[in-house]
Amino acid sequence: MKWEGSISFFGTNDLEKTDQFYKKYFDLDIYKDQGKCKIYKIPGAGMIAFCEHMEVLTKNKSPIITFLTENVDEIYDKFNNMDGIELTTHPKKNKKFNIYQFFAKDPNGYTLEIQKFLD
Repeated sequence: MKWEGSISFFGTNDLEKTDQFYKKYFDLDIYKDQGKCKIYKIPGAGMIAFCEHMEVLTKNKSPIITFLTENVDEIYDKFNNMDGIELTTHPKKNKKFNIYQFFAKDPNGYTLEIQKFLD
C-alpha cells in the first residue's frame, strides 16, 4: 500500500465562520470547496475538513485537533494579540508526553492543540 495523504472530517454549524477562523488564525488555504464541506491543506501534514451535514461533537471531551510547529511561543503570542480565538492554557511542557504545548478552542468548540515534540 502507498498512502497519498489523509483528511480528518469534523462537523460544523457555521461553515463560513469556521472558514474565516482557519484562514485567519492558521493561514490555511482551501484545497477543495464542496459547498457543504471545505477541505484545507495543512502543509506537510495532510488535510482537515469541516462539513455542515455532520454533527458537531464536543460533549464532555471534544476531539483534539493538533497542529505541530517548532514555534509554539510565537503562535501563542500571535493568537493572544488577536480577537476571536479562545486560548484555554498558556504554553507549557507536558512531562508525561515530552511535548511543549498550549490549547485553544475553535468556533465549533473543538479543542485545538499547538505543540512540538521535545525529543
